[in-house]
Amino acid sequence: MRPLNLRRSSLTSSILLLAAWLSSAAPRACAGVTDAVKAVTLPNGLRVLVLENHKAPVATFNVFYKVGSRNEQFGRTGLSHLCEHLMFRGTKKLGPEEFSNIIQANGGMDNAFTTADYTNYFVVINRAHLDVPISLEADRMANFAPQGFDSEKAVVIEERRLRTEDNPQDALNEISQAQAFIEHPYHWPVIGWMQDLKRLTLEDAIAYRAMYYSPQNAVIVAVGDFDGDKVLKQIGESFSPVLNGPKPLPVPQVEPPQAGERRVMLQHPADLPALSQSFHTPNFTSPDSFALEIAAVMLAGGKSARLYQKLVVEKRMVVDVGAGYDRQSFDPGLFTIAAQMRPGVKADDVLEELDHELSRLREKPASSDELQKAKNQEQAGFVFGQDSILRQAMELGVYELLGSYKMYDDYLVGINRVTMDDVRRVARQYLVASNCTVGVLVPTGLLNRPGAGNASGGVIRHEKDLRTAPL
Repeated sequence: MRPLNLRRSSLTSSILLLAAWLSSAAPRACAGVTDAVKAVTLPNGLRVLVLENHKAPVATFNVFYKVGSRNEQFGRTGLSHLCEHLMFRGTKKLGPEEFSNIIQANGGMDNAFTTADYTNYFVVINRAHLDVPISLEADRMANFAPQGFDSEKAVVIEERRLRTEDNPQDALNEISQAQAFIEHPYHWPVIGWMQDLKRLTLEDAIAYRAMYYSPQNAVIVAVGDFDGDKVLKQIGESFSPVLNGPKPLPVPQVEPPQAGERRVMLQHPADLPALSQSFHTPNFTSPDSFALEIAAVMLAGGKSARLYQKLVVEKRMVVDVGAGYDRQSFDPGLFTIAAQMRPGVKADDVLEELDHELSRLREKPASSDELQKAKNQEQAGFVFGQDSILRQAMELGVYELLGSYKMYDDYLVGINRVTMDDVRRVARQYLVASNCTVGVLVPTGLLNRPGAGNASGGVIRHEKDLRTAPL
């Protein structure tokens, strides 16, 4: 799944005032954003979205493929992420890393990331050189010919070691997710299981890529300071000749309802104990998704939020606490609360306090000020995110993968409509013990390996080798 957002950063008073105005004017504030998008579908099925944004003389070019770890099979996990790496290892025309070298020579930057649901390759570059990534990405889509498979697979294996085997918090997240999802492919991690990675072959990657990396399974999004019609013409000329591979396989698995609390304990070297609670929740297809977003902010949206005040400030039981929910997942996902405990604090004591706070959310209405504050935070983050052309492109691309880029305009309105009764209702329906998977990290000693993840689960990554997306 996508990285858990530990909602801790607080907004300044000026931002909150602006957000309050936006919430009262939400329908007007969001209207027309997607009206300016120029959308076409090429004869080979490739969907193209272009949005002019003249705030700065730059442009971003994104290629989304509707493939992630949810498309993988038992015994072949990690293929999506491995293919992402291999896309930088050359084509029939270019050698390994030559794509990135050309982008950098033209003053741009490029990267890619894989999620459970999709893979995105993106370039940010001067508007005068947008033709460069257009040509390069068309070549990469049509002429996949990676070199150095074994060395790149070794890079991915090392990435897994750094991010999971040597990272206690991520290891806990991984095993908790595997316990929460039994039948759905969200069961396995995006990076794949270690034993699967070791077995993957070049033939596996070529066959997998042929099925999923084709125009019929892709969306291109370009945003920036350019002439939209001209860019559409360039994209059409470059990508129309690209042929499709086999039709992608459907993902029919549906996770059955959970019938009782599940618990998993992980013994792992770590500087601090930790725990998590994960609740099955619907995705964007449900109107409840907006109320769940607000619930996450009310619980852990900064240092004045409920969980921080109770567990960090008042009780001094934990050093950090956060909540995360991703309404943009392709299939129903998880609402997760995570905390790092102080030494000597028992997990059951923290869980008791968490249960008390969830019970309070379910039963006692919040003040109108608290609800409005949560809305302000969500809406301000969304609006100020529009200052980034890369953020705009990513949002448009993901919504198009989900069904329609026009859903981008629905977000502010949906958040603004949430009532306290909505928050209480979704808390009563989803944030309950029978729907919960509890994960507990029990330290077996301090972290002492060079390069290992720190207590909060972070690692230092080399961006070109361990490609992850800036969020």
